Amino acid sequence: MDAPGNISWAITATALVLLMTPGVAFFYGGLVKAKSVVSMMMMSFGSIGLVAVLWILFGFSMSAVDSPTAFAGNPFADFGLSSLAAGEGSNVALLGVAYGATFAIITVALISGAIADRAKFGSWLIFAGVFATVGYFPVAAWVWGGGWIMNLGTTLFGEDSGIGVIDYAGGTAVHINAGAAALALAIVLGKRIGFQKGILKPHNVPLTLLGAALLWFGWFGFNAGAEWLAEDMGGVGLIGLNTLGATAAAILGWILIERIKDGKATSVGAASGAVAGLVAITPACANLTPGWSLLLGAVAGIVCALAVEMKFRLGFDDSLDVVGIHLVGGLIGTLYLGFFATETGLFVGGDARQLAVQAIAALGVLIYSFVVAFIIGFAIEKTIGFRITSEDEIAGVDQVVHGEEGYALADA
Repeated sequence: MDAPGNISWAITATALVLLMTPGVAFFYGGLVKAKSVVSMMMMSFGSIGLVAVLWILFGFSMSAVDSPTAFAGNPFADFGLSSLAAGEGSNVALLGVAYGATFAIITVALISGAIADRAKFGSWLIFAGVFATVGYFPVAAWVWGGGWIMNLGTTLFGEDSGIGVIDYAGGTAVHINAGAAALALAIVLGKRIGFQKGILKPHNVPLTLLGAALLWFGWFGFNAGAEWLAEDMGGVGLIGLNTLGATAAAILGWILIERIKDGKATSVGAASGAVAGLVAITPACANLTPGWSLLLGAVAGIVCALAVEMKFRLGFDDSLDVVGIHLVGGLIGTLYLGFFATETGLFVGGDARQLAVQAIAALGVLIYSFVVAFIIGFAIEKTIGFRITSEDEIAGVDQVVHGEEGYALADA
């Protein structure tokens, strides 16, 4: 795994996944009001700055545990990673740290879409730092770092069962985690002024399409990046093809629902469908045949297109559909493996055990992330305040919070 080709792919994949967070900024930025675009994008860029620093200082140390019963690793075990940097094979190890940092960054950035148009930037950064510390870093340890989710199959069915939770690239740790936290924050901050179906339109559709394109581009590093750890990178072809196919099918599924429901297929719908497909294939990219991946994408596109209507029926203002796309899409991809994961899925030669461990892992992360995010958000709101005033919301978050405009035109 320390061959030059593997190292080159590791650097490339890290850069690709880092680019996804600016992609989120563009995707979200186009969907909000024109006077909120700077604020929306700054929440993503603020996440890059803060979460990367925390990951290097202590987050990476927290992301691996010695026992399945441990909550997280010791944050002070190698504070600032000075020992790791001085150790043998440090190039490989430090690249792994950098790659892992990009996952932590985007998980936190995704949450911001639920509170668009109404959040204080400073309060957001406090939330981002605390949630990364107690929300993402421990969950990463549970899923990938030797924690209880990673060992769930062995715990329930024994070492010889061959059953374990499948989450190759982050259906639970990233998308269910972020989506559940987004739901909690949307509830804490309440609805935007004028919140109702059809009132709040995207201000810049091309910006959103650009963001979706950057996300799709970067997602090949997100899903296939960890293959640099394999000696021959033997799974990268399947992962790459599934990442393409499921996403394409999800676009078709989403715009089909739009055409049936509203009479028109929209470009924002196509972009949203692409993201829904990317989310769903994330945990499953290495464990489905291409045909089952196409079906997964179509299902995700259809179900997520219907799920984004939940906020109007249930009365929570998830501004940019983080819940409908990331939470629902993450659940679909994670549970789908219980039915169609190669060799262990219920309908492809396995039994219900794979579905059981997938469901327990998904539900565990969902409940934990929702509760943690709600507590953090509620505490911030009741102390320094998380939401801007109604007057500032009407005036525009960009000028009030950042003193900038997304579209400042010089006098002719």
